[in-house]
Amino acid sequence: MTEPALDLKNQKAEFRKKVEELLPNGNLNLCFTCGTCAGGCPATGLENMDPRKFVRMVALGLDDEVLSTPWVWMCSMCMRCNYACPMNVDIAGMVGLARQAWPRDQRPKGIVNSCDMALKHDTCSAMGASEEDFQFVVEDVLEEVRETQPGWEDLQAPVNKEGAYYYLNQNSREPVTEPDEMVPLWKILHLAGADWTYGTKGWGAENYCMFAQDLEAWEHIVRVKAKAVEDLGCKVWLNTE
Repeated sequence: MTEPALDLKNQKAEFRKKVEELLPNGNLNLCFTCGTCAGGCPATGLENMDPRKFVRMVALGLDDEVLSTPWVWMCSMCMRCNYACPMNVDIAGMVGLARQAWPRDQRPKGIVNSCDMALKHDTCSAMGASEEDFQFVVEDVLEEVRETQPGWEDLQAPVNKEGAYYYLNQNSREPVTEPDEMVPLWKILHLAGADWTYGTKGWGAENYCMFAQDLEAWEHIVRVKAKAVEDLGCKVWLNTE
């Protein structure tokens, strides 16, 4: 499952058309370079770029630069620029379109590989962990805590508990490389008396396909996660990411 890059033959025209769809009234001149977007952007200054400069380059038709700058991959997609913009310019959307213009094999390998790993199993784990591996690690760590930590003999870390109120996602790296890091959250939920569960399907909290701008894969992963929550009859989906 891959999101195709923009048609290279008509790349600039297609980029321009899609950018105009993101703008209020299709008017790039609505940006009056106030710099509010850049003030809160964690990627400001990287590659000598910031959101304000990026928008002005788009407005000036510098499409070669816009569609080739590696700065678009340094954006965290936090959306602060969008929230801050007094003119409602969808800056993050423009960054996403610029990412789409990159052929998939030229996008950052770490992001793309993590997306591909998440597609291997219905766990949605960016580490490629299977359903069986995840359940084994959770149960093994839980047993160790109960046996070695006084006062936590009744600690729970349920998996596939039907009808639990909360469905909890988990960062994939922790059960694979740092399983003990899962325990503090279990303890918090235990002390709060929360009714929660993991699921063997859809438990991976991250979605690197969003950052890779592979929209088809992104949607697939979200749907797998949502179905996992619905299948267990949980009311609230807690995503730790």
